[in-house]
Amino acid sequence: MRTVTWVKMIASGAICCIGGPALIYYVTPSEEELFLRYNPELQRRSLENRKEKQENFNEWVSNLKRHSKSDKPLWKAWEQESEQNRQATVAQAIADHKAAEAAAEQRRLDIKSSTL
Repeated sequence: MRTVTWVKMIASGAICCIGGPALIYYVTPSEEELFLRYNPELQRRSLENRKEKQENFNEWVSNLKRHSKSDKPLWKAWEQESEQNRQATVAQAIADHKAAEAAAEQRRLDIKSSTL
């Protein structure tokens, strides 16, 4: 091939490889610019929810760090914890149901004893 063809190919490759990411970087707005484009209602809601989202993220990261310390793969550790949480929730629901039944039975006995 001729030298001119090689120069054209190298120049077009450089334009694609360097110019493409540079263009994306240039046209992509920053987080602050996006936030300022929100309407005032969305800005207010975003500011209200920011602390809660940050706390949720921090909790997620701490869980991730805790699970990464185990010798199990992360997904298995997450599955095991979610199963334990589900079982605890079911046990709590059963205990609440039994307590409600006991309270209802106590009310029935109180009503029976008051009518006799």
